[in-house]
Amino acid sequence: MIVAGVVLAGGRSRRFGRDKAREPLAGRPLIAWSLETLVSACARLAVNGPPELAAMFDLPAIADLDKAQPGPLAGLASALAWAASEGCSHCLTVPCDTPFLPAELGQRLIAAAGEAPVVAARALRRHPLCGLWRVELAARLAELAVSPDQAPLQHLVDELGGGWVTFPDEGAFANLNTPGDFAAAAARLESHGSR
Repeated sequence: MIVAGVVLAGGRSRRFGRDKAREPLAGRPLIAWSLETLVSACARLAVNGPPELAAMFDLPAIADLDKAQPGPLAGLASALAWAASEGCSHCLTVPCDTPFLPAELGQRLIAAAGEAPVVAARALRRHPLCGLWRVELAARLAELAVSPDQAPLQHLVDELGGGWVTFPDEGAFANLNTPGDFAAAAARLESHGSR
């Protein structure tokens, strides 16, 4: 198994009002926290987002598919296609706005993957964007990404015949969408000293 890692940062940050991926959290851009989660498990890294964001970390930038409907499916499809072009068998994806992801996320998903097309994280809720995807799914996801009738992302893993890996702490998957979320995350980091 050769795993590529992609941080999904193609969203428009509407609720935040500006590009939250670059917003500092405890002295580091928010996206840096997600990238850190991928490093130990991945042979290649990239950012699905603006070239200037990827350039901050000297990484390739992956653009969303042409004609794709707005949403994370476009980023997933592009990420898998890039991973395949890099000779990887799997692609590990995480969102750019989740600074508390478990350090063992990649290792646990890899250990559980087997022959499954995708395995993703769940705690109290399901987190399909925190997933390990076989690159052969790229074409199927590309079809879905350009469809105007996209099914909810929460059902995608099941529809593809994938599985779930359970993590004990829902808070580890908290995503930051507003300035208030950033303030709460900064306070959490200050009180705990780490993730």
